[in-house]
Amino acid sequence: MTEYTDKTGATVTVDRADSTEAFEVRDASGEVAGHADFRDHAGERVFHHTVVDEQFGGRGIGTALVRGAVEATREEGITIVPVCSMVEGFLGKNADEFAGAYREATDADRARFGGEDG
Repeated sequence: MTEYTDKTGATVTVDRADSTEAFEVRDASGEVAGHADFRDHAGERVFHHTVVDEQFGGRGIGTALVRGAVEATREEGITIVPVCSMVEGFLGKNADEFAGAYREATDADRARFGGEDG
């Protein structure tokens, strides 16, 4: 579990969900605020859908979620493939920090894993 601070100064945590292929972000009370879904395939982790509940919007929780998910994946030594536009945008803005940890999604990746953004 990794802790981050949102734009309001509140602590949020990001952790791998136990029962699904997803990372979850929780607020200080433990309520799930969003998730980043992925599929592990051929030594890569394909992020295909990320969503944050509307009630948590505008607090930077989505950024904390994606950061936590990609940092954990990098630490596992798994290549990140951003099919989801939110993960793709984050990596584009932080390309130097995550250089070598990801590759660009191809049309074949998008067709196979069908990026869904919520």
